[in-house]
Amino acid sequence: MKIERYDIYLVTINPTVGSEIRKTRPCIVISPNEMHRLKTVIIAPLTSKGFHFLFRPKITFQEKEGLVLLDQIRAVDKSRLVKKIGSLTEEKAMEIADTLVEMFRF
Repeated sequence: MKIERYDIYLVTINPTVGSEIRKTRPCIVISPNEMHRLKTVIIAPLTSKGFHFLFRPKITFQEKEGLVLLDQIRAVDKSRLVKKIGSLTEEKAMEIADTLVEMFRF
């Protein structure tokens, strides 16, 4: 499976602990392509619920309004990736990249 940065996969996130986002859900691959030779990828979950927050960019995916939960990014084993279901537009990819830079700049 060829995984690319800013692809959207259905990912099985369970098991989780506490306030971590759960269940199988769409996630954006945010790790650089060079890291995909490893057995893990870094993902940011999507949700159609929750509340808007500085580090939760809005997204429309599969005709649903939602949020990219950059405050819930994590590394997952590639075996958790169920199937590819889309990719981000270049514009949305740049917005997410800029938000990540802003998050970790401090």
